[in-house]
Amino acid sequence: MIDQAVIDTLLMTARSQNKWKPVPVTHQQIHRIYEILRHGPTSANCSPARFVFVTTPEGKEKLKPSLSSGNLEKTMAAPVTVIVACDGAFFEKLPKLFPHTDARAWFTSSPALAEETAFRNGTLQGAYLMIAARMIGLDVGAMSGFDKAKVDEAFFAGTQVKSNFLCNLGYGDPAGLFGKLPRLSFDEACEIV
Repeated sequence: MIDQAVIDTLLMTARSQNKWKPVPVTHQQIHRIYEILRHGPTSANCSPARFVFVTTPEGKEKLKPSLSSGNLEKTMAAPVTVIVACDGAFFEKLPKLFPHTDARAWFTSSPALAEETAFRNGTLQGAYLMIAARMIGLDVGAMSGFDKAKVDEAFFAGTQVKSNFLCNLGYGDPAGLFGKLPRLSFDEACEIV
């Protein structure tokens, strides 16, 4: 079992950040995050998530028109904003990722199954991204307040990749934190049968 301090860092005391210190995140850190998260499990090893790490002023300006007013300032100030997306044609990579059988055929014969699988597993990979960032000492702030159609047009036009959520990365400024919100108890959210 891992140490309680690690558990606290990853989830128990970790906070969603709203304000960022002007400290850069390096390309080496970004690569390290991906090297960690890519090992998280997905069904049939399908790995449908695609990540765009927006780090430049030009990239932020491209993203800016899609942001809700409540997410604009913090996103523009964050050293990195990750567009967590799902590739609707993820199954084209299955001959490499899951060579045990023709798993590609599972999805080419059912567009609904492909869409559901991409969304579910891409979302899991987005959570792995957040945990991986915390593992290497960064803070995160995930968001869904943005115009998906605008992001998809600006970053994924002509592809089958669709945005899922955004996640700011960097070193959080505690001055931007809100009070810790309650969570549901075990009895409110769980059942053992």
